[in-house]
Order: sequence, then C-alpha cells, then structure tokens
Amino acid sequence: MTVFIDPPDWPGHGRMWSHMVSDASFDELHAFAEGIGCPRRAFERDHYDVPSHRYADAVAAGAVEIGSKELVRRLTEAGLRRPKGRPAPRGHR
Repeated sequence: MTVFIDPPDWPGHGRMWSHMVSDASFDELHAFAEGIGCPRRAFERDHYDVPSHRYADAVAAGAVEIGSKELVRRLTEAGLRRPKGRPAPRGHR
C-alpha cells in the first residue's frame, strides 16, 4: 500500500488543504489517517482533507508527496475514485 498526499494548495474555511489517498483500499487509508490523528470526519468520498499544518506529519509517517493531477490518476487507476454525484460503495464511508 502507498498513501499519497498532494501539496496544501486547496483553500477552504480560512486555511489551505491537501488531499490524502491510498492506492490500495479505503480500509488502509483510514488506518493510516487514524495513525496520524486525522479524524474520520475529514474523509470525503475517496480522500482525506488534511490541513496544511498536518501535511508534514503525514509525510513523516510515510505519505508520498505527489502533484494533484498525479494523485487523481493514481486514485483512478486503483479503482477507488468516487466523484461527486456517485455514491461510495457500502462500508466505504
């Protein structure tokens, strides 16, 4: 399993955010996120929203830094992409 994270370039709620994904499964992504103290409520369809001040924590724990386009490509290739409007499979929220 590899967990990927893009740069904190996404504005929202007065701060900047990264997206964190897995190339293997949502279960492994949830376990990784829990290990770095990322709350489950930060999971949105197919990724975790990670605030910029937690970016270094994710990288230090083993998340691989990649660009946003590459992150989406890897997520799609893994069959884990869940765009808006498409429900997540049961048990994957």
